[in-house]
Amino acid sequence: MLGISVKEFLLWKRKQLSKGGDKQTFAVLLDCMGGLSSSDINLITINPQGILHLKKNLEYLESVWDDHLLRSCPIQYLLGITFWRDLKLKVTNKVLIPRPETELIVDIVFNIFRRKSEKLFFAELGTGSGAISIALALAYPLSEGAATDINKDALEIATKNYLNSSTQSNLKFYCGNWWSPLENFKGKLDFAISNPPYIPKDTYEKLPKEVKNFEPKVALLGGEDGLKHIREIIQKAPLYLKEKGWLILENHFDQGEKVKQLLIKNKFTSIEIVKDLSGIGRFTIGRYK
Repeated sequence: MLGISVKEFLLWKRKQLSKGGDKQTFAVLLDCMGGLSSSDINLITINPQGILHLKKNLEYLESVWDDHLLRSCPIQYLLGITFWRDLKLKVTNKVLIPRPETELIVDIVFNIFRRKSEKLFFAELGTGSGAISIALALAYPLSEGAATDINKDALEIATKNYLNSSTQSNLKFYCGNWWSPLENFKGKLDFAISNPPYIPKDTYEKLPKEVKNFEPKVALLGGEDGLKHIREIIQKAPLYLKEKGWLILENHFDQGEKVKQLLIKNKFTSIEIVKDLSGIGRFTIGRYK
């Protein structure tokens, strides 16, 4: 641990933020690499006396911040880690950086299945870093989960994240496109979740460079209208869900009504568009018959 006066640190922090970038991203850098949480920083700001202990020196932290500002590379990729819910996850440019708004998908499951002692069987399609499945496997220790991804590199990262986050063995990973690795589980799932690629082609072309230039295109682009993968997932879901099994999808901010109609067309009931913390219809859920 490297000791530094609080006053020197606060001056340095002000200087770094004056270069550009946003406070939230800078907070991720300080937390992940410096060992300083947001609550730690709030405390020292109120009482700027004494000595701080950092995991890395200021010069090193500054070099990472400068790299982020120069190249627009997401700070999470530069650090190799991100925080999501209460998980610390390894991330590389082979996986999408899990977004804070996606955390609500886990809360949707909690609202449907309130007893954590339930023995459920669930699947996540397109797991990426494994964030959603790992959170669910930890929350429902008596349940079993199956997480799929078409990318072997992503599955390797997800597996490492699970091993680093849990001593349990109730989550397994399968390589393949959407439902295809789950042939043996037809009619057995209590619920399935997916945060698939849903960005329409025109919108993808206009994404900020820190997203478009660094995050995997395959995890973002959802075809011409953004619904290519969502259609496939919904159409095949009845083969894999139990009777009254749930399908929970994340979608683009303006796709809720279209996804709802796809669910109705495929004989789902209890359909609901669930808003995120910004009031956007971010998730669409339905129950099969």
